[in-house]
Amino acid sequence: MGGKAEKGTPKYIANKIKAKGLQKLRWYCQMCQKQCRDENGFKCHTMSESHQRQLLLFADNASKYIDEFSREFSDGYLELLKRQFGTKRVNANKVYQEYISNRDHLHMNATQWETLTDFVKWLGREGKCVVDETEKGWFVAYIDRDPAAIAAQEAKAKKEKMDKDDQERMLEFIEKQVEKGKKETASEPTYTEFKRESSQERLTLNLNLKRKNEDKKPELTKSALLVKSKEESSKKQKTEENRSKQNALDEIREMQERAKEKANRKDYWLTEGIIVKIVTRSLGEKFYKKKAVVEKVVDKYGANVKLTDENTRLKLDQNHLETVIPSQGRAVRFVNGAYRGQTGILKDIDTDKYCCDVEISEGVLRGRIVREVQYEDISKLAS
Repeated sequence: MGGKAEKGTPKYIANKIKAKGLQKLRWYCQMCQKQCRDENGFKCHTMSESHQRQLLLFADNASKYIDEFSREFSDGYLELLKRQFGTKRVNANKVYQEYISNRDHLHMNATQWETLTDFVKWLGREGKCVVDETEKGWFVAYIDRDPAAIAAQEAKAKKEKMDKDDQERMLEFIEKQVEKGKKETASEPTYTEFKRESSQERLTLNLNLKRKNEDKKPELTKSALLVKSKEESSKKQKTEENRSKQNALDEIREMQERAKEKANRKDYWLTEGIIVKIVTRSLGEKFYKKKAVVEKVVDKYGANVKLTDENTRLKLDQNHLETVIPSQGRAVRFVNGAYRGQTGILKDIDTDKYCCDVEISEGVLRGRIVREVQYEDISKLAS
């Protein structure tokens, strides 16, 4: 009796299972890409002429086919892991079940791995995933190595470090103030009431003029010494007061600098008129490490740039760019921090600390030298 099997019959159920591609793995031939329904069908297939031809091809270069199948399986598994679970930690078998639910998937029995455990361990050794074993089985977490994702993570880590550094600077400033207060308390001069060394002096009257003058002479010397001592003490006190005032002014200036730094510190830094370097390979090796001029800033985080050595324009995100540090004596622009927007001249470069000294060349702060400016806070100014 021809036609389709009736609904609910064993043949109908078997056909449905076959349509989903859920037959046993050991009855699947990867070389011929044929799924057999049972052991007898698989045996008949292995004896067929088409299968024998495929086996001859496989025998000529077995490692090539196994490597190709292994690569296709790992790429498909990782693509599903990345797309559906991202960088979250997930059970490896759960991902595998999702992978094999597609009837056109590549089967593991054609790869270099005999079990899923072997495959998961390989992912860990190759650095493609973070793997760990628990009572519930092996778990995997995808490692995203996309340049844009890595740049975004680095920017996030840099911002967190910057916030942490601000807190550490504030704590360090408070500790310095406490130490300074302790030192000032310990070294503060104490003033006591002047007293004679001896209260039992005997007063005598001598009519001899010569002797009288001799007696007065040491008294005058003693009085002069006392006046001199008071003058020196007063001078020292004034010096201490001037020094304290100077320290107070320095502290106020430092607090103002920190407040300005915090107010002008942003998570975006692109500015028109500066030279930047392209640090992404997503556009191809042709543009990698090329320098360009920022012509227009788009939505704070993007920019239209023009290459310096050719008439090519691109639109890039700031995560795909970095600042350019010129040689000494060249013009730069502050792109972040307390002096954001100011123009200056590069005076000195400290390659060990990745910072430099810049003299502001315009505005009311002209001539002021800013010390230890980080590389990412300035960029070369286009001529």
